[in-house]
Amino acid sequence: MRQVLRIAVDLLKEASRRKWFLGLFGAITLVLLGLGLSLQLDVVDGAIAGSKLFGSLFADDIVTVHRALGPLYLSVAYAGFYGGAFFLALACSDFAPELLAPGRIEHLLSLPVARWQLLFGTYLGVVTLAALGTAYGALGLTVLLGVKLGAWSPQLLLGASVGWVGFCALYAVMLTAAFFVRSAAVSGSLGVATLVLGVLASFREPIAEVMDPGPGRALFRAAMVPFPRLASLATSAARLAAEQPIEPETLFRLVAGCFIFSAALLSVAAWRFERKDF
Repeated sequence: MRQVLRIAVDLLKEASRRKWFLGLFGAITLVLLGLGLSLQLDVVDGAIAGSKLFGSLFADDIVTVHRALGPLYLSVAYAGFYGGAFFLALACSDFAPELLAPGRIEHLLSLPVARWQLLFGTYLGVVTLAALGTAYGALGLTVLLGVKLGAWSPQLLLGASVGWVGFCALYAVMLTAAFFVRSAAVSGSLGVATLVLGVLASFREPIAEVMDPGPGRALFRAAMVPFPRLASLATSAARLAAEQPIEPETLFRLVAGCFIFSAALLSVAAWRFERKDF
């Protein structure tokens, strides 16, 4: 386990030297600063009497802070889930191909490190990087709104953590693909494709109902079964962030489905890695 953690830490150090990830945290910081300087809220006795964004009237109705935060958190959670998943799928696409680059992989295998440790260390490092970015954005917005409204809520962090689970499933596909085709483009493309298929899997039954009965409908349903329901997970994350009611059993099934999917793909990656000659 120590070797797995060491590999994950080395990957995080490598990521810190990349301009993309510095740009990610820089972009999040700029967005938060922009919101902080441009969003003007008049809070009276726990209610928002008026608000302006970039100097323009945003809302003039008197609403409670809780009512105002709900739609905001809902939209932020959706944007963070899909936008973050898409960006990270592209930004993290070359970690595994670089791990398998000629010269580097031979050097790593000559060290007292097992192949499965390299695999899981890389996976742990990337999903930790994603968790740091997710937590930074969610915590920053929570602090910003807490300072302006005097209402502190951990719900956005909880919703962001559920959304992070979806990327764990995407990167399991990307990492596994790298052991079959050492290409950052293929890895990133499959990550984005898995995101799309995860959305389709969430609407499997409604889509199947509009298809003509027959082998095509049955094949579509069977093809969608293995994929995690990412659109449903995004909805649960958004509703959790907005403090809207959700069914704990449904949320548990969605999260468990992502982890089972990830574990299955990582098992395939470990099998392929052990049998691959370098």
